[in-house]
Amino acid sequence: MKYIDEYRDPDLAQQLSAAIRKITTKRHVIMEVCGGQTHAIVKFGIDELLPKEIELVHGPGCPVCVTPLELIDKAVKIASLKSVIFCSFGDMLRVPGSQKDLFSVKAEGGDVRVVYSPLDALKIAQENPDRQVVFFAVGFETTAPANAMAVYQAKEQAVSNFSILVSHVLVPPAMEAILSSKNNRVKGFLAAGHVCTVMGYWEYEPIAKKYKVPIVVTGFEPLDILQGIYMCVKQLEEGRFEVQNQYTRSVTHDGNKPAQGLIEKVFCVCPRKWRGVGEIARSGLQLRDAYKDYDAERRFDVTGIKTQENAECISGLILQGVKKPHECPAFAVKCTPEKPLGATMVSSEGACAAYYHYRKMER
Repeated sequence: MKYIDEYRDPDLAQQLSAAIRKITTKRHVIMEVCGGQTHAIVKFGIDELLPKEIELVHGPGCPVCVTPLELIDKAVKIASLKSVIFCSFGDMLRVPGSQKDLFSVKAEGGDVRVVYSPLDALKIAQENPDRQVVFFAVGFETTAPANAMAVYQAKEQAVSNFSILVSHVLVPPAMEAILSSKNNRVKGFLAAGHVCTVMGYWEYEPIAKKYKVPIVVTGFEPLDILQGIYMCVKQLEEGRFEVQNQYTRSVTHDGNKPAQGLIEKVFCVCPRKWRGVGEIARSGLQLRDAYKDYDAERRFDVTGIKTQENAECISGLILQGVKKPHECPAFAVKCTPEKPLGATMVSSEGACAAYYHYRKMER
């Protein structure tokens, strides 16, 4: 690939759109799991190129959006401590907690810093041995290897003033939760290419077989998404339920084995609460006992914090593909990027943010 424009060619997009229309004879509801794919679909109007029989719904594939409210409150409490340098990716600073967000803590004098890697936070810890440095470890399987490496290196180098606040979630259990819900309408999935770059797509094969749904590992550019939709629709029309790989330039069946090994070494699977969705069994990662000294929840004793979701925010229904953002009464009225009710309006991968920026007039 020389230029990204190669994957945004309008003539090829029209050809793929025509190919999808040609093979479509039934109604199909397809969920794109990744928030990055959602933004591409809405920004480039990919859904508007499809026949009316095909509906795209948006899944829980935004790690910022599914980070539970109580984790935000724990982050706020830790970041407010004078002894702490709290490090995070930028998206997390505006995600509302029950009372305030991390940006407010920073504005009030808290030492909250935006970093681009957990290893940046580890370096800050090494440079400030008299301060506690906490990194907000948020993400799907995509960011887990880097977070695992930071903890692994901290232990190897005996950096005792570094810890992570873990909010890692896993994609396959979330897909199963959606498919087993009484409200489920999803007949096929576009799986997130970057997650599969790390994990491969072998994990999805039992899901496709059990629930009889096609799953197509898909990239993030318009032509990737249109080709992924074509592959998914073709399976549905032919009555096939397989896992296919559209994103062959980055994804292999087995994924990145060294990265998977590092995740396995540092983390173990646990139940995890998803914002707006609730707890899903075996859907998260937590630090293994060998690395428990680097668990910020234990270090700062915030394990007991419990909170309630904002009743006006329907982000849980949006993340499950039941509702669209513009169907929320608060959308673009009470809930805006400047004053968000939920994380889906804040994150650069959030569905509500995508609709606000590109489809606000649809309200």
